[in-house]
Amino acid sequence: MSDRQEQSRHPRTPLRDHVASSISRYLRDLDGCGVSDLHAVVMREVEVPLFVEVLSHCDGNQSRAAEMLGIHRATLRKKLREYGIDNS
Repeated sequence: MSDRQEQSRHPRTPLRDHVASSISRYLRDLDGCGVSDLHAVVMREVEVPLFVEVLSHCDGNQSRAAEMLGIHRATLRKKLREYGIDNS
């Protein structure tokens, strides 16, 4: 059986469903405690592993990673510095 046939037999859960589940769990875990600036928290928590994994997938090549992410390489470099991600 080909990979494509195997994938069609086992449909993948969309990324948004995983995110929704994680956000819901996070909000429940707050247990009544407030949170502010949730958007910034979520973006930081998502961007760091996204950049790390894409850079790893691209063998550290920032130009390829930026292209894959759909952002300018300068933007990627800025974000890597902001998050303290070492790409050496």
